[in-house]
Amino acid sequence: MKRLLLLALPLALAGCPKPGERADTPAPTVAATPDTLAAATIDAAALLPRYHWQLMDATDTQGRRIDALFVRPDKPVQLDFREGRLGVSNACNRMGGTYTLSDTSLTIGRLTSTMMACTDNALMALDQEIGKRLDGTLKVAATQDGVAQLALTTATGEKLLFAGNPTAETRYGGPGQRVFLEVAADTKPCSHPLIPDKQCLQVREIAYDDKGLKVGTPGEFQHFYDSIEGYTHEPGIRNVLRVDRYTVKNPPADGSSNAYVLDMVVESASEKK
Repeated sequence: MKRLLLLALPLALAGCPKPGERADTPAPTVAATPDTLAAATIDAAALLPRYHWQLMDATDTQGRRIDALFVRPDKPVQLDFREGRLGVSNACNRMGGTYTLSDTSLTIGRLTSTMMACTDNALMALDQEIGKRLDGTLKVAATQDGVAQLALTTATGEKLLFAGNPTAETRYGGPGQRVFLEVAADTKPCSHPLIPDKQCLQVREIAYDDKGLKVGTPGEFQHFYDSIEGYTHEPGIRNVLRVDRYTVKNPPADGSSNAYVLDMVVESASEKK
């Protein structure tokens, strides 16, 4: 039976901004401060969409660390900027809103949020802690000197410092192709010259029309030798995934010419016996 439906399919088909579901890799260690960044800034409008921005330091007006913003050490608060939209992830809920940039300021429109409840009170409070600091106009400074870094200063003088992890588009040199993959509940043995006893996902591509209805007849499930960045398969669970497929330039001799990055899980159903 169906166990989970994360979004209605017509909404899933839309080109909504990516909120950073696949950017769980910890960002590089930050050595700079918001003050030192101001002397080496570059065009923030061009830089911001190229990275997932993970919060690495935050201080109040007295220079004290704002501990309430660091509830999840393994998944720091993350900002993603895309086509005039800001996405905030790794809190209890996902938040988003519009933004505009000038040479030295970032203006954020009213943030909207999903409405999940979290059992961890500190995680629940994180939404409010983020929201009250990402409000109105903030001073902005960004640099790409070795490590991409972003500094935001609130109207009250609090300072937030982020380190950037390249987006998939940045890493692969261009936009990917949006595709939908159905992943069968169970893997099967498959032959691989370098991996004894390899188990392959069973995958087939499916298509939808603009109303979210399946079109065409999907083919048979096939061995899937590649990996899907951001996806962890759970045996007994069938999933429909929305992924971006990128072309890998100059892949190694034993590597794939395609890279797959999870955008979202559209549908999930248990088929456990």
